[in-house]
Amino acid sequence: MFAFPASRLDRYVMRQLLGALLATTGGLAALIWLTQSLRFVGLVVDRGLSLRVFLQLTGLLIPGFIAVILPLTTFLVTQFIYNRLSGDREITVMQAAGLSPGAIARPALMAASLSVVLCYALNVWIVPASYHAFREYEFEIRNKMAAFLLQDGVFTRVSDTMTVYVRSRDPDGTLRGILVEDDRQKNSRATIIAEHGTLGTVGDTPRVVLYNGSREEIDRKTGRLNVLTFKRNTVDLASSSKSDDQRYADAAEMSIGELLHPDPRVVMDRDRGKFAVEAHRRLSAPLTALSFALVALVGVLMGGFSRHGNVVRPLVAILVVVGVVALGLVVQNIAARSPALIPLVWLQATLPGLICGWVLLRSTLRDPAPGAAGGPGSAARGRREPSMPGARPAARGA
Repeated sequence: MFAFPASRLDRYVMRQLLGALLATTGGLAALIWLTQSLRFVGLVVDRGLSLRVFLQLTGLLIPGFIAVILPLTTFLVTQFIYNRLSGDREITVMQAAGLSPGAIARPALMAASLSVVLCYALNVWIVPASYHAFREYEFEIRNKMAAFLLQDGVFTRVSDTMTVYVRSRDPDGTLRGILVEDDRQKNSRATIIAEHGTLGTVGDTPRVVLYNGSREEIDRKTGRLNVLTFKRNTVDLASSSKSDDQRYADAAEMSIGELLHPDPRVVMDRDRGKFAVEAHRRLSAPLTALSFALVALVGVLMGGFSRHGNVVRPLVAILVVVGVVALGLVVQNIAARSPALIPLVWLQATLPGLICGWVLLRSTLRDPAPGAAGGPGSAARGRREPSMPGARPAARGA
């Protein structure tokens, strides 16, 4: 029934499923990456970073995209391939050759199982690690990296509150004609001008040492311009506030253990439910790939063949999957506020698959393969030749 030694027919269907799954998942992931990466174009362009940095930064988001769309592409590919096999009457030929619904569904179940394994690897290990690297890289770009890419004659926006202008740069790295617009302190915005300076790091923080310059500030209370001249001054080119220097971990970059047992110094009690739901979502979401594949199989295999095609069953299967996805979002929001309802996250991910699997299993047990052992009259049916209308039975002794 659901035995898994792969036959030549299984390999034939599996090649179509895996090829379509790879192409569909890759294409959708590339499309989502293209639309989502546009958010970071300004971050890279404003700080004068290269295309390589942009690709490295946004490429770290791709595993997260794949983890989200893989269950959906598994459903779409299963629905498309098996509908095409049905339209080409290949499923009819399989049934005539003695294959039960369970045997016909076996390649799709194998492909869906591979999707489940890949989703678990993504959700548990790859996505948290890649998103953590993305957050670290983004933080470095916003606060540190851009300071080392100062261009001659260009106003470089080092951060959201600081802009630096350098007139020229000597071969030894000395900066000439430096202008710094420092808006990190809203009540005392300053303009710093220096003849020359040098760029370096102190404790991974970029700093520029200025020589022979002045610092100009406008007193908000009196409206007077205060000018402070200096022979040597040091300016940090990273954000000075603690809230900007310290980066707090996001739930998406935490491991399963950190989500289930968060650090009380970092996570407030009111947010523990959200972290718990995120952990259970990661563990239950891969099972939706198998559930969605079973929904598609029931929609194709449980109906009779129609010469003109059948639109109702595929449409019902699509509506079921859309409803399950929407229900998952609602359940996660409710469970985040009431952790006692977290089992609903698992129920939403597995119940459609359990129902469709039971329907498929019942059909397989009710209509065993004509050539299968144990079927009533199977041997006789397996040897019987189709007869033409009006033909006489052949004599026994012939």
